[in-house]
Amino acid sequence: MDTLPPALRQGVEEFNRAYFFEAHETLEELWRETSGPLRPFYQGLIQLAVALYHLLNGNRRGALNLLGKGLDKLAPFQPACQSIDVDTLCHEARSWLDRVRQAGDGKLTVDPAQLPRIRWIGSERNSA
Repeated sequence: MDTLPPALRQGVEEFNRAYFFEAHETLEELWRETSGPLRPFYQGLIQLAVALYHLLNGNRRGALNLLGKGLDKLAPFQPACQSIDVDTLCHEARSWLDRVRQAGDGKLTVDPAQLPRIRWIGSERNSA
């Protein structure tokens, strides 16, 4: 894990603290500096962060749109990429996508503690 970009580690930490706007900013810097096959992976993480930011702020339409786009971008990187458990992240994000769709315009309670988290593969950081 020592070879991972510091911005990725920071963005994951911010994401997991539900600092989604900050995670988006941090990961966007990394995305802009990246070319090649990891670029869509980082974009998918950014899209999930922005989707969850929208969800917490009551913008269901934005959340639905970006959850779908983020899942599409991350799917090719399953089961894992950059020491991240992409399978679990996608499963949790898909669950929220379904939940928001089912709620429609009805009541939807969003507890930040229940939102998706990014888990590291093979690391004690999973408990963070």
